[in-house]
Amino acid sequence: MTSEPGTMLLRAPQPVPLRTRWSVWFQWVPTPRSTPFTFGYLVVLLGTTLLMRFADPTLIDKLLLLSSTDAHNLWRRPLTSLLTSALWLADGGWLTYAAIFTVLVAPLERRFGAGRTALVFFSGHVLATLATELPVMALISSGALPRSAGNWLDIGVSYGFFTTAGALVFLLRGRLRIAALVVLELFIALIYVTDDPSSLESIVTVLGHLCAAHFGFFFWGTRLRRGRRPSPPAPPVARPELVGAGAET
Repeated sequence: MTSEPGTMLLRAPQPVPLRTRWSVWFQWVPTPRSTPFTFGYLVVLLGTTLLMRFADPTLIDKLLLLSSTDAHNLWRRPLTSLLTSALWLADGGWLTYAAIFTVLVAPLERRFGAGRTALVFFSGHVLATLATELPVMALISSGALPRSAGNWLDIGVSYGFFTTAGALVFLLRGRLRIAALVVLELFIALIYVTDDPSSLESIVTVLGHLCAAHFGFFFWGTRLRRGRRPSPPAPPVARPELVGAGAET
């Protein structure tokens, strides 16, 4: 009878140490070791965000105009604008984008590595930009749109992370995939309606978001599922009878 209280105490659920709780949460935070692409990219975006805030406004305006992927600038400086437009945040809300990258980019990198994640991200950025701005160029050339329609500031990383989001959604299964896809589409629609829906910039942006998300879903999702890393083999489990036999010999 005296041993029963001790046995009950051993069987009772033990409180999880505070340090263990924090470690569970922090394992999802991008780090240079676990997610070097996500972490390094966020560092670059933090640097350009601070530059936009504290540098000379005239200098910033020149840099942003060079980086913009609007139709006019993309025609004159295609490589420069495509390479540098994804280094700036249009609204300067770095913390918001850090949270988005933690949810939509870092998980893909943990599963498929930094190189493949960077390829998915930047291919979506380039494809969605060209898919939306080349028609604007054609409409300006034909006279259907005024030349002023090609001059507006087009910078940001949204095309890239919507591509990774689409790929992540495809990797889900069953009803969870359908629900996640609906949430992604609603999120894109929410961005559109809370902006200026009647403006050309908003129309081009929402089409770019849709293009990027579906490119990630239909193109990259299938390829990543086929080429995902194989799971490491489970270590062999020694059977008790074999261990005992070995000890006797």
